Amino acid sequence: MTEASLITEADLHGYADGLLGDADRVRVERYLQENPDAAELVSKWEAQNVELRRTFAPYERSHPDDLDLLLTRPRLGKPRARLASALAAVAIFLTGAAAGHYGPALGGKDIETVTTAASFPREAQDAYLVYAGEVRHPVEVFAEEEAHLATWLGKRLAVADLKIPALQALGFQLVGGRLIPVAGKPGGMFMYEDQAGQRVTIVLARNRDNTTTSFRFHSAGSIETFYWIDGELGYAVTGEVSRQRLQEIAQACYEQLS
Repeated sequence: MTEASLITEADLHGYADGLLGDADRVRVERYLQENPDAAELVSKWEAQNVELRRTFAPYERSHPDDLDLLLTRPRLGKPRARLASALAAVAIFLTGAAAGHYGPALGGKDIETVTTAASFPREAQDAYLVYAGEVRHPVEVFAEEEAHLATWLGKRLAVADLKIPALQALGFQLVGGRLIPVAGKPGGMFMYEDQAGQRVTIVLARNRDNTTTSFRFHSAGSIETFYWIDGELGYAVTGEVSRQRLQEIAQACYEQLS
C-alpha cells in the first residue's frame, strides 16, 4: 500500500484546518506536492476558512474564549464555485472530516460528545428531512405552548432556562418543537416557518467535554446547514434557503442562545 493511498479526505481537511500533528502534516504536504489537483482544492479550503473568519470577526472579538472558526468543504471531485460544501443527500457532514476524525484536537478528552463527532450535523439534517415536510404533525409541542416546550426540552437536555430563539424579525414564526435522538441521547429540535411555508429547524445536542466554540457550514444539494459548538451545547440550523439567508438566521440564533 502506497503512502498516497493512505491519505484520506479527513487528512486533507485536517491539514487545511491546521489540526494535524507534525508527522501527519509532513505526510500530507508530501502528498500535495505530488498531487496538484488536491493541492489546489486544499488551497481553496484554506481561503474559505479565511473568509469565514472574516465574516464572524465580530464574534471573535466579543468572545475571546478561543473562538475556533472552521469550515468544511465539498467532497473531492465535486467542487462548487460558491463558498460552500457539497455532500451526499442526507449526509450533511463529510464522513471522516476534521471535526469527527480529529475530534480530540478540538477540545474533547472523551469523544462521546455528539458535537465533536461526525454524526451531529448529519442527524440535524436527517431531522429536517423527516419533519420539515410533515403537514399535520411536524412537531410534538406547538408554538401555543412555547413556555412548556422550553421547560420540557430544557429538562430533557439538562439545560436550565433553555431559550427558544425568536426569528420574527427575519420573517420566521415558531411552529413548535420536539424531542429527538442525537447520537443516542436526548436532543431537541425547534421548527420555524415563513409566510411562504418555507421551514427551517434548529437542533440542539449536549456537548459536555467541549472547551471551544466552532462554526461550520455544510451543504447537501439545496439544503444548507450551519452549526456551531458553544460550551456544553451544539446547535445546527438547517433549511432549504440561501447561504446568506441561513447565515442571518444562524447569527440571530447565536446572539440569543449564547
